[in-house]
Formats: sequence, C-alpha cells, structure tokens
Amino acid sequence: MYSEFDREVGEMRVEQERQARIDAARAELKRQGREQCECGATISPARRRVHPSATRCLECQEIAEKEAYLK
Repeated sequence: MYSEFDREVGEMRVEQERQARIDAARAELKRQGREQCECGATISPARRRVHPSATRCLECQEIAEKEAYLK
C-alpha cells in the first residue's frame, strides 16, 4: 500500500507535469502567434510580420491596452 507521503509526492508530480504542459502551450502560442484574433477577425499579415506573436487584431489590441492603462 502507498503511504500518505507517496500519495502527496505523486500528486505533486502530476501537478508539476500539468503545469509544464500549460507553460509549454503558452510559450508556443506566444512564439507563433495566431492568424485569427480572439474576436474571430483575421490578424493582418502586416501585423503578424511586425509582431509575430500577436494574438489579437489591431483593434482588440488597442482596446486591451486602453483597459490596462485605465486600471
């Protein structure tokens, strides 16, 4: 049978592996960027050339920056 310690170590490993997969997915998104914005609009090729990791179209990015500035 497994001890409480073994169970806790196993749970920690599972959580570490899950977090590593999340971090890798986030890094991939930042590296590659996207062709479509979160709103569904296409991110222009010019914007993707200038900012390859873009995940928002220019309009959504402007809104996000305004909201962040006003906080």
